[in-house]
Amino acid sequence: MEMEDLIKKFKEYSTQDTTLLELAWNFSKEAHAQQKRASDDLYFTHCQAVADILAGFRMDQETIAAGLLHDVLEDTKITPDSIKKDFGPEICDLVQGVTKIETLKFSSRDVAQAENWRRMLLATAKDIRVIVIKLADRLHNMRTLNFLTREKQLEISHETISLYAPLSQRLGMFQIKSELEDLSFKYMHPDEFNSLSAKVQLRFAKREKLLEDFKAVLETQLAPTQIPHRILARAKNLFSIYRKMEKQEKPFEDIQDALGVRIITDTVVNCYALLGMVHSVFKPLAGSFTDYIAVPKMNLYRSLHTTVMAPSGELVEIQIRTDEMHHTSEYGIAAHWRYKMGEGGKDAHLNEKLNWLRQWMEWLQDLSSPREFIESFKTDLELDQIFIFTPKGEVKPLPMNATPIDFAYLIHSDIGDTCIGAKVNNKMVRLDHELKSGDICEILTRRNSAPKKDWLGIVKTAGARSHIRKYLREHGQPLE
Repeated sequence: MEMEDLIKKFKEYSTQDTTLLELAWNFSKEAHAQQKRASDDLYFTHCQAVADILAGFRMDQETIAAGLLHDVLEDTKITPDSIKKDFGPEICDLVQGVTKIETLKFSSRDVAQAENWRRMLLATAKDIRVIVIKLADRLHNMRTLNFLTREKQLEISHETISLYAPLSQRLGMFQIKSELEDLSFKYMHPDEFNSLSAKVQLRFAKREKLLEDFKAVLETQLAPTQIPHRILARAKNLFSIYRKMEKQEKPFEDIQDALGVRIITDTVVNCYALLGMVHSVFKPLAGSFTDYIAVPKMNLYRSLHTTVMAPSGELVEIQIRTDEMHHTSEYGIAAHWRYKMGEGGKDAHLNEKLNWLRQWMEWLQDLSSPREFIESFKTDLELDQIFIFTPKGEVKPLPMNATPIDFAYLIHSDIGDTCIGAKVNNKMVRLDHELKSGDICEILTRRNSAPKKDWLGIVKTAGARSHIRKYLREHGQPLE
């Protein structure tokens, strides 16, 4: 890839002047001139690839320039002052946010690793683009992992699947999440990966005809409505199938892997109109409908989900969404950056959409040790959600296995602090009771009641944990 190719790609979606990109390209190329990667390629090829991935996300010029420069502080003699002088404070902050810290100051490698994550995420809370660059960097490293030792492959794959893939899912970047999971799976379980890959291809070839027939029937029914739409087939990532096999303890042949299609349209109203059409033609599977448009997931994901029976007897999972929802589900937070640019100014909703991330970072900052930070971080990345109702019928999303205490703090910190009990579906339950989707939870409170230290071992959310710790600290109670 040459500089002209990157500029051409950038100009397909942006009218920004590209002087900064050209400067960053030449600066990085010169800074890394003497360095090579494990593949024996020039090190600069990695910087090019990261910039190319970022242009694929349609990021702004400053982000792509920072992508080109992301390793100069760590791997060359270039200083932050030099970056600031040539590229300004914004790009300097992005590059410093992505740069790893010196591991020499720490007692062990995993404490250093945890501190790296803490630092990177704090930089992300200030500017979300830091994490987008870091994910592009990790994606290219995973694509070129075959040149490293087996030990290094396993170490990097483990970190990727336990932290980077869930983080990209939490940020709504499903395209990256799937590729990171499948690449990690390939190195962690090579035999299972190769075997499953062959089986999935064979099954897909057999079912392609069923999918085409289903799409044809659907098109015939939808055409007269004149509702604008397009139908896309949906590929399942290998790791999610593997995880399903493990969870259900079944071989691949016994996994009910439904065919998947997406219907993309222009407006929310048309999403519901298309859903009505689909259900009038195909029998829906009882209990399979979920409305993530009315109640979006924590990571901004929105779609209607339903499963129907095709004429062939096969089950087909259908997702119905608008173009904007589709962009968000592929690129997540990067898509919002893109919309912000496209409108020539700040997206009024961008800050609101990212508030949960900033709030979450404030909660995690409260933890005393880097290792505790990482453990809390991993828990909060678990994205399997449940939906709990208040007695007034409001819906609140929580992670799986959340408790009434988590629910109380989600409603308000005062309700959490004074919680003494809970009713779930009108029955008294213990405070460590695991909530299930659809439960109606009522929190019982008493003035002058206070959080207990043992609640820290019960709660599942960073928000609840942070509020409890804060209360205990302010009232002179030891946390350890």
